[in-house]
Amino acid sequence: MPDAAPAEVTVALDGADGCIADARGQVLEFLTRAQSEHGLPVSARTMDLAQLVVSELVTNALKYAPGPALLQLGIVDGMVEIAVWDTDPVLPLARAADVGRVGQHGLEIVLAVVQGFQAHREPVGKRITARLALFDDPLLGFGG
Repeated sequence: MPDAAPAEVTVALDGADGCIADARGQVLEFLTRAQSEHGLPVSARTMDLAQLVVSELVTNALKYAPGPALLQLGIVDGMVEIAVWDTDPVLPLARAADVGRVGQHGLEIVLAVVQGFQAHREPVGKRITARLALFDDPLLGFGG
């Protein structure tokens, strides 16, 4: 029987060079600890997708919001929960698919790979939360 889930991790992001790579490293380290120290099953696919989601959400936070951002990682109901807070209260909207558009596909990518997504305003700024299943059963098909 696996131990309790690892404690939630919160990381301040200042937008310095390497910040996005550091955020990806944080989620990889968090999920690796969930596996090794807590016995939680984490698929290689989830490891990869969690890094992709973190990269996209942190990139957007740093690109569109002035000031710092926060990355929060946790395990909730068999899912890794990735939350990014930033100072801009404007909620993101996924744009209609357009193969001719260069860039601005981050939210579309996130929505395509996660099992849960929420965006809500905070007293200051907003929080974007995405959830990915820790382990997907190949017998259940794409997305577990």
